[in-house]
Amino acid sequence: MTAGTAAAVRVDTATPRSAVPWAWATIAVLAVCLYLGRAAAPWAVTFPEEWTLPAQAWVSRFVKWLYEDASLGLFTFQELTRAISWVLQWPLEAAKSLLSGGFVRGMGQQAVLIWPPLSWVGAIGVVTVMSLYARDWRLGLLVCGCFLYIAVFGQWHSAMITLSSIVIAVPLGVAGGLLLGILAFRHPMFERAITPIMDLMQTVPVFAYLVPILVLFGFNPVAAMIATIIYALPPMVRNTTLALRRVPTEIVEFGRMAGCSRGQLTWRVMVPAARGGLMIGVNQVIMLSLNMVIIASMIGAGGLGRDVLTALRSLNFGAGLEASIAITLLAIALDRLSQAYAARPPSAQSPGESRPRWRRHPHLLAATAVVAASWLLGWLIPAVQQYPEELQVTTGPLINETMKWLNVNFFDLIEALKAWVLLNFMVPIKRLFVALPWAAVVAALAYAGWRLGRWRLALLVAALAGFIAVTGQWEKAMQTLYLCGLATLLACALGIPVGILAARHERLNRVVQVIIDTLQTLPAFAYLMPVVMLFRVGDFTAMLAVIAYAIVFPVRYTIFGIRQIDPTLVEAAVASGCTRRQLLWKVQLPLAFPEIMLGVNQTILMALSMLVITALVGTRELGQEVYIALAKADVGRGVVAGVCIAFMAIIADRLIQPWVAARKHRLGIA
Repeated sequence: MTAGTAAAVRVDTATPRSAVPWAWATIAVLAVCLYLGRAAAPWAVTFPEEWTLPAQAWVSRFVKWLYEDASLGLFTFQELTRAISWVLQWPLEAAKSLLSGGFVRGMGQQAVLIWPPLSWVGAIGVVTVMSLYARDWRLGLLVCGCFLYIAVFGQWHSAMITLSSIVIAVPLGVAGGLLLGILAFRHPMFERAITPIMDLMQTVPVFAYLVPILVLFGFNPVAAMIATIIYALPPMVRNTTLALRRVPTEIVEFGRMAGCSRGQLTWRVMVPAARGGLMIGVNQVIMLSLNMVIIASMIGAGGLGRDVLTALRSLNFGAGLEASIAITLLAIALDRLSQAYAARPPSAQSPGESRPRWRRHPHLLAATAVVAASWLLGWLIPAVQQYPEELQVTTGPLINETMKWLNVNFFDLIEALKAWVLLNFMVPIKRLFVALPWAAVVAALAYAGWRLGRWRLALLVAALAGFIAVTGQWEKAMQTLYLCGLATLLACALGIPVGILAARHERLNRVVQVIIDTLQTLPAFAYLMPVVMLFRVGDFTAMLAVIAYAIVFPVRYTIFGIRQIDPTLVEAAVASGCTRRQLLWKVQLPLAFPEIMLGVNQTILMALSMLVITALVGTRELGQEVYIALAKADVGRGVVAGVCIAFMAIIADRLIQPWVAARKHRLGIA
């Protein structure tokens, strides 16, 4: 998610290790004393309201001025945003016409269909040919099966609306990320300037910048597409910069010796040489764009995202699950296709080769023939153009009946479990976090930053935590921390043992990999519907949804951490007489612990992003602030709350990353 810490990582050798527990004990005693003596120094326990800055009002006034009064000389800022919307609307409408609605003349009831959209048979045929070109028939069967499921289960029309937005948003996101990445590669000052912006874009909840986009661009599919592009852009920027840096020096020198100009060296030498890394960025843009489809539906996007959101609002779990699975299969198909294109070696043509164009591009010819034949047959046979409704399958009613049966027969047990966990576990922890003196928490964070990165990191984390306090969001931030911390702790407690078992048993690993790959492609809202139907609303429901969403990362990173250990170290431990248990606890876990902690870091980031979505089930933390701001179009409220969540994520990232680096250095595996 976020990049590695900018602070220099230095192992603290000046402070004796024996002094570290005393320092933490001093901070703990300070917190207790401040709480007990809050009557004497209330400002150190609860941040005084008179000290808070009206940041929300400042942001709202700025956006209002930007939209109503800002002028760029020849035109106003409002005219600029409307022009951008108008320009983007054309390709989006063209894609929707091609894939979903067809090309029409006129509007409303006067509209006349001129040319039908690409039929379901033609679309499946095209993606199958693309799969054969990218890899082989196995990929073709997988992609064909994914799209066929979408047609059979009655999700085709919505899926094509979603896909029409993706096929426009992804190229724009890739192009913008590529240009920014090249600029960052060429100009270090520009890279230093945009790095914190990229960090914020990746950590600020999407809901937070939906609000200004809604105000600036209106409630329409174009605004939703712009939000998707902004959300998916940062990984492409980072991957472009990283891929260009990894281009071998010999290739760059060869281009210079050949007389390439700076532009030619970039576009004809370095970019082609960095193709593999760039395609990873393209893959991430595709996946993040699909992750946005449900959230983007809140400001005007249709398709599968709107279907899931409608199902959530009406608690129609069956319909929501089918639409969520359709999004997942669409994501799997596009993910596998993009990975195959990234791994495919560039085709080469021998000098002087004069084969006809149709023989040089047989797959393009086949795709064109499939489209032409499907359109022709579609005029004659309606079932070729549109999948017959009578052949569609649905499991929605069965799933809803199953959920109803569970509620009827296990209601008392579910409510008793929920009440026990809330009263004996969650509520006391929540009260503890809310009661923590803000001054002691900031001091603890500053000390941790100083231990890991000296004064620069200490000042950074203290400033970020201080921003949360001075904007009046401290109590809600502590409620966010309590939910995020509990969910992260339980996700790691469940995920790390599963990762250990999978890493040590090959068959289990294959099964676990399939499960976590599927879970990672499911939309976040898909985790919310079943827990809402079983456990109603509240913190307990939110915690379960966050655990289900974030558990993938401790599992994946634990497997990776154990499997990346040098086999010679394992063999040496076995040769020295270690049992399997000793091998795990004395060798594998200590060496894999840095990677496991990176998984914990990702779990925290995912938990924070999911908490904004769980605000729909009635939590009372920063996520709820963002959601209320979206409902009321309150730009300042949403942006400030979103930035506070982002700062919490950055604090966790900036503290964990240098700790991992220092740990690797001590273990000699850096």
